[in-house]
Amino acid sequence: MIFTPIKPMLLCMGKEVTNNPGKLYDIKWDGWRILLHKQGNRIEAFTRHGNNVTFLFPELDKVKENIKADTAILDCEGVVLRKGISNFNDFSYRGLLRNKQKIVDATETHPVSFIAFDIIQTNKTHMKEPLIDRKRRLQEILTPSNVISPTPFILENGKDIYKLTKEQGMEGIVEKSIQSVYKLNTRSSSWLKHKHFKYMDAVIMGYKENPFCLIVGAVFSGKIKPIATVKYGYTSEDKKAFRSVSRGIITKEENGVTWVEPLLCCNIKYLERNENDRLRITSFNGFKLDKQAIECGWN
Repeated sequence: MIFTPIKPMLLCMGKEVTNNPGKLYDIKWDGWRILLHKQGNRIEAFTRHGNNVTFLFPELDKVKENIKADTAILDCEGVVLRKGISNFNDFSYRGLLRNKQKIVDATETHPVSFIAFDIIQTNKTHMKEPLIDRKRRLQEILTPSNVISPTPFILENGKDIYKLTKEQGMEGIVEKSIQSVYKLNTRSSSWLKHKHFKYMDAVIMGYKENPFCLIVGAVFSGKIKPIATVKYGYTSEDKKAFRSVSRGIITKEENGVTWVEPLLCCNIKYLERNENDRLRITSFNGFKLDKQAIECGWN
């Protein structure tokens, strides 16, 4: 299994954070899922889709010095930290670089850290061991540094760490059964993610069918700028109502998009706003018939 692409265990979406003695709670970091493979002086990094991205991260030369086991496969999140908070856009910038000198330069401007949260293998597999035992093994083989460290976690008290991560502007937490085993290429209800979403009112600019989605915008300097294509969260009644109302305000159809006059607003839920004012991970949260387009934007 070492140095071959593997598909990691995936999370399900949680509904409500609990305080449960059978659970532990990880901080959820916002970057790329990275699997680190090490044997002797060789270390390689793979994405969750199996792509070898070792060449993107010169920091790996230092990482291998902090893994005390001769052989190891670690499940990590690759992040760029800004004042202790992971910045998705900064890590994505690193992931897009291909020029060798730019990659080297970016180790100074956008330094990458690997936050390890599970251990899959050393000189033997650990996948059938309970999670709480794998956490102990992980701490034993890692010497924490600015390039790699085990993620902090807390036992039983999920509500406090969820509140703390929200106050700190972090992505959220992951709730895990302390007895859970590691199952490759499986989305397991033993691991639940709880994210801190934000809400805003947006202007409906257009829509697509098959699958249905709204193109929404916000007001910037008196003009409406697209900020997201919202694909999720609709009921059949929402779609039916929108099609009925929008029929009289269609302005044009092109490239599979039906554009409408910017007269209708809706509330959307989103995880993050990037530097280009685009929203990540969005869902529909209801129409706002009492709003005018000019009122839809950020304070």
